[in-house]
Amino acid sequence: MSLDPLAIVTAFGLIFLAELPDKTMFASLAMGTRMRPLYVWLGTSAAFIVHVAIAVGAGSLIGLLPGMLVKLVSAALFAFGAFVLLRSGDDDGDDGAGKTVTGFWPVWTTAFMAVFISEWGDLTQITTANLAATNGVLSTAIGSAAALMSVSALALVVGRFIAKRVPLRLVQRIGAGCMAVLALWSLIEAFTG
Repeated sequence: MSLDPLAIVTAFGLIFLAELPDKTMFASLAMGTRMRPLYVWLGTSAAFIVHVAIAVGAGSLIGLLPGMLVKLVSAALFAFGAFVLLRSGDDDGDDGAGKTVTGFWPVWTTAFMAVFISEWGDLTQITTANLAATNGVLSTAIGSAAALMSVSALALVVGRFIAKRVPLRLVQRIGAGCMAVLALWSLIEAFTG
């Protein structure tokens, strides 16, 4: 297998643009305001790499997954995320201590599972599968994974920037609102197709 720079750039550009307004970017942003951004990024990146491997390895089989079930689980996870963010916003504390979820494995697992479950059958996964069929597996995998990881990093940097300038309680409420909208969106997608 040889690397095709044009295929890498093509996959990166298409996947980056498709993922930029996607729910995973907003989920990364919300998680990054509550959890250690590096740990979130490592968890989301691992999930993206697994999805890219699955997409390039079995692209045509993605459509056979039970889409409704995946969307219902995704909606439940987003709703849970909204609940956790709202609940943490109601905590009273003088110094804000204890408001950040810490520990590598809890944060990594949360970020990994949020992305792993919500990305099944996503536009970027389907696009990656289609690109792999025509542009080569390895080049597409590299370009797609780099794009997905870049969007997650961008969301986390923006999340940290906002958190330094806006009160944490407001950021958590906005994040909870975004997660609630994503939960509703996933629920609607589950029943409308």
